Amino acid sequence: MGINAETNRSIWSRFYGWVDERLKIGTLIEYMSKKEVPSHSHSIWYFFGGMTLFFFIVQVVTGILLLLYYRPGAESAYESVKFIVSEVTFGWLIRSVHSWSANLMILAAFIHMFSVFFTHAYRKPREMTWVSGVLLLGLAMAFGFSGYLLPWNELSFFATRVGTGMAGAIPVVGNFLMKFMRGGENVTGATIGRFFGFHVAVLPGIFTVLIALHLFFIQRQGMSEPLEWAGKPPQQKKYMVFFPNFLLRELLIWLILLNLLAVLAVFFPDGIGPVHWPLGQKADPFAPPPPVIRPEWYFMFAFQALKMIPAHILFIEGELFGIFVISLAGAAWLIAPFFAARRREGEKSPAMVIFGWIILIFFIVMTVIGYFLE
Repeated sequence: MGINAETNRSIWSRFYGWVDERLKIGTLIEYMSKKEVPSHSHSIWYFFGGMTLFFFIVQVVTGILLLLYYRPGAESAYESVKFIVSEVTFGWLIRSVHSWSANLMILAAFIHMFSVFFTHAYRKPREMTWVSGVLLLGLAMAFGFSGYLLPWNELSFFATRVGTGMAGAIPVVGNFLMKFMRGGENVTGATIGRFFGFHVAVLPGIFTVLIALHLFFIQRQGMSEPLEWAGKPPQQKKYMVFFPNFLLRELLIWLILLNLLAVLAVFFPDGIGPVHWPLGQKADPFAPPPPVIRPEWYFMFAFQALKMIPAHILFIEGELFGIFVISLAGAAWLIAPFFAARRREGEKSPAMVIFGWIILIFFIVMTVIGYFLE
């Protein structure tokens, strides 16, 4: 038994030496073992970025599996999805995991973004890390919007028609933008092909490049230290070694999330409450729209806000005014770190905190009204 163990170690050592000679893994491990992560009472927020990455990886794997059977087109999209969930072995499970991971990825990204904002982790020199992260969240929401139409069922058809119609209200470029997204004047089979191209090629390519930049920024700048540490001597600061301590904790959370995904996918294959994706009936462009059309939960805040705005505000159309205000707030959110760039180290920005709470409360209140009070 001892001889076998020694032989296994010898084989492993030779294999590791062969790989290390070509890929320099030892150098990478040495770098990670020297890299440290601040350890404090708010360290839990550090893990939400990795959680978002985990859900994205699940999206890629399950998306590739679905791609083996999905066929875009007005005459084939609905039928192929129906075939996946009813005929393909564990096809319903893969679709359910894909849908749940999409929603949980956006939820984790939102939590990660607001935790970074309220802990002021966006401050100098991490402005570009913040900008890339916000852009990644925007792309994740675009993933959701483009993927929503692909089953070509009744709800997705009319929701996409409403969503692209809102883009058409933008002055000057609105009509062009609407036609570009739809592939024509109306939502048709051409729209499926266009959204399919965005969903499986254009957006993943951009997302991959942007997430690589985001991870590069994090690795170069390290995790942000809490404001309370400003001016403290090094001996009063506590750190955790990235490899293996922090990495093993991250992997443990990934394992828990994998189990959570499995439970949700098995017991709620079509979603639950506001988060649902039943296949329903095939889209019919000539059928009357359903009495209630709701977008995905992460678009509900904007959808509900635009519904509550009067038809006209002074001489401006209400919908146009709402789109302008939401776009302006989004732009301010994107460049928020540059507003606080001149503040001294360790100094909080009360105005930025107030701005963050306004955005968060607005998002929650509009979402609750849209789902439960309308």
